[in-house]
Amino acid sequence: MEHTKTADDPAQAANADDDRDEEHQHHPLKVYFVVWGWLFVLSAASYFVDYVQLQGYLRWTLILIFMVLKAGLIVAVFMHMAWERLALSYAILIPPVAILVFVAIMAIESDYTFLTRSFYFVNN
Repeated sequence: MEHTKTADDPAQAANADDDRDEEHQHHPLKVYFVVWGWLFVLSAASYFVDYVQLQGYLRWTLILIFMVLKAGLIVAVFMHMAWERLALSYAILIPPVAILVFVAIMAIESDYTFLTRSFYFVNN
């Protein structure tokens, strides 16, 4: 018969919980410095896009990619989402992705509506 340790004293049980919480709360500073470095590099790349005066879809695509990468790093490391449970991560990350999908669907639908109206109203 296995014997599991149980704390009869509530103070010991609270200390054991505190020890587990402290174990999960400390992250090496190197992680934060690496992320700060990447944020600096991505910001510099974003400013470089403006410096070389790229225009059109290429400019906005690059700026949006850099913006999403920086936001992902900030959410993952500084908001500690990288160390959270998967369910909590999904609860935070899936709604914005769903909104982006719906915005894309609406943009496609608006082009179709515009082309359909221009075809029927301009020709008549």
